[in-house]
Amino acid sequence: MVMRENIFKAMIMSAGIGSRLEPLTLEVPKPLVPVCNRPVMDILLEYLSSIGIKEVVCNTYYLAEQIIKRYQNNNLGVDFNYIKEDTLSGTAGGLKKCQYFFNADEDFVVLSADGLSNADIKKGIDIHLNSGAIATIGVKKIDRNEVSHFGVVVTDKDGFINEFQEKPAIDKAKSDLINTGIYIFNYKIFSYIPENTFYDFAKDVFPKLIKERQINTFKIEEYWSDIGTIEQYRLSNIDVFKGECDFHHGDIKKTKTGEYITDSVIPDDTKFLGYSVIGSKCQIGKNVTIENCILWNNVKVLDNVCLKNCIVTSDQIIKMDTSDKVLGRKKLISV
Repeated sequence: MVMRENIFKAMIMSAGIGSRLEPLTLEVPKPLVPVCNRPVMDILLEYLSSIGIKEVVCNTYYLAEQIIKRYQNNNLGVDFNYIKEDTLSGTAGGLKKCQYFFNADEDFVVLSADGLSNADIKKGIDIHLNSGAIATIGVKKIDRNEVSHFGVVVTDKDGFINEFQEKPAIDKAKSDLINTGIYIFNYKIFSYIPENTFYDFAKDVFPKLIKERQINTFKIEEYWSDIGTIEQYRLSNIDVFKGECDFHHGDIKKTKTGEYITDSVIPDDTKFLGYSVIGSKCQIGKNVTIENCILWNNVKVLDNVCLKNCIVTSDQIIKMDTSDKVLGRKKLISV
């Protein structure tokens, strides 16, 4: 088997609207949704740089200018490139539009912008390059009771995929391994994707590769979370406090009753319960109680207010006690 060289380029799939995260994504694209005050794409780019991937391309569509503005000149250690899609073209279709960015016979990484993980992608790269497969997918073992929420992967004894099951019932699932959306591809993948066509990896590309036994896997033992829903977003922030997910973030401050991360000045009489995240330039009034909340930037909380189990997007004023709400400037939902 001919050994291929190491990998130095990646694509981040960044075009999605993020409707399951509304109202968080009504004014902010999903890649810029913050986890413990760090946009998810900041975390992804910083990690890619740490493993030697210095050139990244993104396909953008929804609120594209915000993504482009933030990363065109960044200090995260990567050369940021992008395309702007006029219409959504599917996961594989979006990659096809980035074909120009990669060299023939080159291998590269593809990540989803809503994946938060400490996965050992270097291990995955080694497995991929040694296998000679066109595609290698990061898979994660989960509790069998959760399989109905994910795409299940069935492999042979060598780790090559021979079947996918999309959100199977628990009693129908043939595996407890799920597709994490962490992909490593060889340039040959482009020959399986037509131009100017809405094309999806799971429905259109992977079935062909399975028939040719060309999809390998690597197991992710480390932390992985899909922050594509409000509940998963909330849990991902909590996981940072619990030490389950590790990336650069503000110091965790502990009180007698709770813990919090903040980029703002917090009054001494503020009472924290559980785990909370406070963004920058927030103004917290006197005698405020904050329990298991995530406040984005420039949020003002008036005196004597109690906030419990809330997520508040930027530039809002909280005037009264509020519980179990997600407050976006254009929409409010109960959770």
